[in-house]
Amino acid sequence: MALDPTVPAVAVGLVGGYAAARYTGRRELGGMVLAAVGAYCTNEWRSRGPAVAAGLLGTYLVAFGASHPLAKKIGAWPSVFTVTAATSAATLAVTSAVPASR
Repeated sequence: MALDPTVPAVAVGLVGGYAAARYTGRRELGGMVLAAVGAYCTNEWRSRGPAVAAGLLGTYLVAFGASHPLAKKIGAWPSVFTVTAATSAATLAVTSAVPASR
């Protein structure tokens, strides 16, 4: 069983989006990274059905939103890494359990 390419893509989107915003000082650039990766992943997840695509996209977006209040408690980078690990694990679990229909 091969690793679905969306698993590392989710990590790139969350960590890369935060890094782009933080190190350029342009929040919209981070949002563009987050959105571009989200669009790519959602397109890939659609082959597993609309419920899977919607669920995983929702998980990705909730992780982004949850990282903000979590950052106030544990710090920015630890927050980003925590939500990234959880979202990547969820993506791995779902993409391993639900086969793509291509």
